[in-house]
Amino acid sequence: MNRLAGMTSPYLLQHADNPVDWWPWGPEAFEEAKRRDVPVLLSVGYSACHWCHVMAHESFEDDDTAAYMNEHFVSVKVDREERPDVDAVYMEAVQAATGQGGWPMTVFLTPDAEPFYFGTYFPPEARHGMPSFRQVLEGVRGAWTDRRDEVADVAGKIVRDLAGREISYGGPEAPGEPELAAALLGLTREYDPQRGGFGGAPKFPPSMVIEFLLRHHARTGAEGALQMAQDTCERMARGGIYDQLGGGFARYSVDRDWVVPHFEKMLYDNALLCRAYAHLWRATGSGLARRVALETADFMVRELRTNEGGFASALDADSDDGTGRHVEGAYYVWTPEQLREVLGDEDADLAVRYFGVTEDGTFEHGSSVLQLPQQDELFDAGRIASIRERLLRRRAARPEPGRDDKIVAAWNGLAIAALAETGAYFDRPDLVEAALGAADLLVRLHLDEQARIARTSKDGQVGANAGVLEDYADAAEGFLALASVTGEGVWLEFAGFLLDHVLARFVDEESGGLYDTAADAERLIRRPQDPTDNAAPSGWSAAAGALLSYAAQTGAEPHRTAAERALGVVKALGPRVPRFIGWGLAVAEANLDGPREVAIVGPATDDPATKALHRTALLGTAPGAVVAVGTPESGEFPLLADRPLREGQPAAYVCRNFTCDTPTTDAEQLRTALIR
Repeated sequence: MNRLAGMTSPYLLQHADNPVDWWPWGPEAFEEAKRRDVPVLLSVGYSACHWCHVMAHESFEDDDTAAYMNEHFVSVKVDREERPDVDAVYMEAVQAATGQGGWPMTVFLTPDAEPFYFGTYFPPEARHGMPSFRQVLEGVRGAWTDRRDEVADVAGKIVRDLAGREISYGGPEAPGEPELAAALLGLTREYDPQRGGFGGAPKFPPSMVIEFLLRHHARTGAEGALQMAQDTCERMARGGIYDQLGGGFARYSVDRDWVVPHFEKMLYDNALLCRAYAHLWRATGSGLARRVALETADFMVRELRTNEGGFASALDADSDDGTGRHVEGAYYVWTPEQLREVLGDEDADLAVRYFGVTEDGTFEHGSSVLQLPQQDELFDAGRIASIRERLLRRRAARPEPGRDDKIVAAWNGLAIAALAETGAYFDRPDLVEAALGAADLLVRLHLDEQARIARTSKDGQVGANAGVLEDYADAAEGFLALASVTGEGVWLEFAGFLLDHVLARFVDEESGGLYDTAADAERLIRRPQDPTDNAAPSGWSAAAGALLSYAAQTGAEPHRTAAERALGVVKALGPRVPRFIGWGLAVAEANLDGPREVAIVGPATDDPATKALHRTALLGTAPGAVVAVGTPESGEFPLLADRPLREGQPAAYVCRNFTCDTPTTDAEQLRTALIR
């Protein structure tokens, strides 16, 4: 029976025609396992996952393997992007048992959903010390049949161990100067001064840490923080992890030098990095940062925007190499000969030098990932622009990577914030319009009458999975950015609806901590709760940030209190593991700075004097500053209430905790007030 055919997840649909009798996650699958007295085989992945595709081709498309799975297991397929709660709970078990994790994740469960055997990718034949997938299946079946008591004991112990795990909250107080200084020192120790970034291979773009470094520099003037952010951004922008033709970033670099990426492109990475580079430009005026922010924004709109106005989740790493084989990176890499075919000998020689292409190749089979190893001023800008245009046009004729068209509420929230701010900074109203389109889709399709948010949609059809904490928090973050950029108070109102749900359904009242799932969500073997940032801000730190910004806009004390209590975990973890709580540290910087509240009072947002003050406010580097623009009479922004024009002229009020400096009508004075 094809149970996956009606799903909204492209990943599940990729497996709909497998000979494996897949079930979606749900009580029916576990009831079937109880009825048949067989274990559940849980397979978790996502559509852009290279090794997920490999295991699917090797094992799940194999008739003999599928027949064995169908006879001895109930097989459940889960898209980790649709069900991050399921993924988080069982990944925690995998990492605790094996010391590592990844996707595809393969977990064997009892019919009560208790895990007892774990792994990730298993090959079709035993190799490199790994058993074959068939050996694993046979071993699990043997244990289930002949050693059931042992299986039950293992499963029970794992569940008890997971239930007994506690998070060190650090108390209900937000971190202060000592903790943030200690976090900066910790990052300095882990920093790679030769290559930028932190740690060794594989190397992930540290977008949230960059935000912390920029905010710390803005608040304290620490040049070392700014230097780490600048150098890391430049190394990434010049490396192979950045698409030198079409813009946008790949998921990570497999090496320490940012040369060879894992080629999948994720919406959340590009949204976060677009915003980080825009903020770097705001702080430094860097031309490179400006270019990368705009190219990344254009990439998202051009290649990830859906017909409904939202943004798709990802582009695959693999694509057809022209021979019918799906090969990682085939769409992006070049050989010298391919460059000559497109450009001719003279321009190809220039392109080889400019993009760092070699005869031996920097990737596989003599192909190279395009980089920018030398400074741009050494080359003729006009010729380089022509070369880029011709190569991009030829690349567009190659078979394109697959696209995961699923709309994830949280990641669209991140994209809304990035596009709104980038559009405002660089006078690109089309980018702001794209942000508005995605926000409208979330409100129109993902929010129900009680403002509860659905996690996903596809092709205009909303998914069945409830939103998790990051969906509420990141969507609120996007709405708050839109409110500041557009002066439309309705977005502040929608953010408030979402954050009221956070307070009511996600907060642990005793500790002030936050759960990843709502109090009324489906019960798993453990209620997931993780404050550390991974590929995107954790729901915990994202919620703290949105709550803090909303409180600054409205004066809502419960939201401010909840934000500060949630930041207690940053006080505990920031000095110890700063790389893994970067957004939490960035929010803590905003909290320590105020954050500042900027009210721009003017007769209309298109009035030149009002626009000048508004733009100056948006370009201020004060950490986490919120901006409201409009008339006091509108009632859309509490910050504007009872704040009149100054001698008939538009005026700016800069406040902290609703205590304001003398208002100014001068944009330069406002800029100075928002520097430090």
